[in-house]
Amino acid sequence: MNTSTFLEILSVAEKLKCNTRHSWTSSGRHESVAEHSWRIALMALLMRDEFPNIDMDKVIRMCLIHDLGEAFTGDIPAFDKKEEDSKKEDEIFLQWVETFPAHYKEEFIELLAEMNERKTEEAKLYKALDNLEAVIQHNEADISTWIPLEYDLQFTYGSDKVEFSPYLKELKKEIDKRTTEKIAQNSEAITNK
Repeated sequence: MNTSTFLEILSVAEKLKCNTRHSWTSSGRHESVAEHSWRIALMALLMRDEFPNIDMDKVIRMCLIHDLGEAFTGDIPAFDKKEEDSKKEDEIFLQWVETFPAHYKEEFIELLAEMNERKTEEAKLYKALDNLEAVIQHNEADISTWIPLEYDLQFTYGSDKVEFSPYLKELKKEIDKRTTEKIAQNSEAITNK
């Protein structure tokens, strides 16, 4: 890849550092899309031993590119996102990827198709991590940043994505336990909301 193209791609990707998500960090600011993508890639890296038969390099690549379309569209919270929003994000992503050198263009197009189909173990794992990271982040944020629907969403979001893996089901169970504890510890704040 020539250096000019390389820098142009990074310039677009930099927008993920600027685009914020619905979630808040423990320090009291909105998290960026880039931070979310980085952490799900880290989650995949740390789970290598739990999934010895999965191509974790591919999962990490999926995690790193999965929200690149949001460099153009911004983030739409899962509870507001509609099918047409996802389609638009994919269309813009694919238009952008058309400008990439052939090898990268093919790789990114194939990864997106695999992620959207969610038939491979790699795609299933990436999507589970994408959902679980959001729930983990909400647990790390101050509960005052939660909106009313999130008290139930914390328990349901991602539950269907972990069913293929005993390890992920156990992780979701632990996350749910921590959610329950957080809500119980902050019940006065919830009552006054």
